[in-house]
Amino acid sequence: MRYFLEVSYKGTHFYGFQIQNKGLTIQGEVEKALELYFREHIGLTGSSRTDAGVHAYQNYFHFDSEKEITDKNIYNLNSILSHDIVVKSIRPVKENAHSRFDALYREYQYNIYFKKDPFQQEIAWHYPFKMDFEKLQLAADRLIGTHDFSSFSKRNTQVHTHICTIHKAEWAIHENGIFFTVESNRFLRGMVRALVATMLKVGRGTFTLDDFNNIIAAKDCSVADFSAPAKGLFLKKVAFPTTIFL
Repeated sequence: MRYFLEVSYKGTHFYGFQIQNKGLTIQGEVEKALELYFREHIGLTGSSRTDAGVHAYQNYFHFDSEKEITDKNIYNLNSILSHDIVVKSIRPVKENAHSRFDALYREYQYNIYFKKDPFQQEIAWHYPFKMDFEKLQLAADRLIGTHDFSSFSKRNTQVHTHICTIHKAEWAIHENGIFFTVESNRFLRGMVRALVATMLKVGRGTFTLDDFNNIIAAKDCSVADFSAPAKGLFLKKVAFPTTIFL
């Protein structure tokens, strides 16, 4: 039986989502918990590879097992895992379902706070500058649709195309800051953080809206700003067709 395993995590103390040779990773910790509980190695395939320090309200793995998974198994796995990771659900899916390639879209959120706040320092970016919110949203509006986002992709990424289709790009105001929500069929490495940092320059008046358009058109990552730290970024949602679930 193939299963989708849904996780939520605070990425502060991890070297990213995908297993690697150095440091703790989300995949590595979940695989260790599965092996300890089921007493066999269960290899996981991840849906979205978040970077070191990035968090997730929702991310997925898939795996194959002959064992029948119940809610009791979820409770016991969470008892083994650190407090920074929680298994939210494990659901049976069709045998050819894939947690990465079957995703319809992904949604990210980036959090920013203006005034010093000790409760935000690990999950948001302290950005104490005056902001023109209207210009910020106008910049976000330019992202809607299908475009080449090469300017917002880190170098040396193993992708065949930089074309992405963004369905939603919205800034919102909260009590002590703002947050950006973006939904797309796919994202490039470093893309959301580069979009955020570059749009903030529009909001501060460092770049004009025409400058922002030119950055998109340039297809050159040297003209965008990649300074937004990982800690403010959350993978908010990974959406799948309901037909893959049993």
